[in-house]
Amino acid sequence: MDPLQFLVPLGWLSAVGPALPFAIFVMAVANLATRHVAHSRHVEQASVGDSVEPYGPHAFTNFGLVTLSFLFAIHQPTGGAILSILAVTLVLADLFEFESRNVEARNDMPIEAPKSAIVTSALILLYAGYYAFFFLVADIWNQAILA
Repeated sequence: MDPLQFLVPLGWLSAVGPALPFAIFVMAVANLATRHVAHSRHVEQASVGDSVEPYGPHAFTNFGLVTLSFLFAIHQPTGGAILSILAVTLVLADLFEFESRNVEARNDMPIEAPKSAIVTSALILLYAGYYAFFFLVADIWNQAILA
């Protein structure tokens, strides 16, 4: 008996759990796309004014990645914990990168790409892709391990 089963009803998670890696992968792709659009908007905003504003869809994908990775941590603790650490790191990197863009805009400096957030987002994409599409290479992987 799970001690939390009466406090937090998680029966629905066992039905949704196998689809979580695919949802995380889709959210990671969306995060990279919104990151590109947000950077373009930041460059445009900096050329017009002295500050940049956060891009709403990008904040949504960040929140979605963190939420889905926490749910994945309940379903699959080890992989979910690693993914959760990466997702929280991504949010922190985005916060610092956004403040850097504001400083660059105020000081009329060229707006740089958010390099650390791009790398973290790419790591999330790779790790989510590993969990989502492992079935494609499972036979080869098992033969390599057993040989």
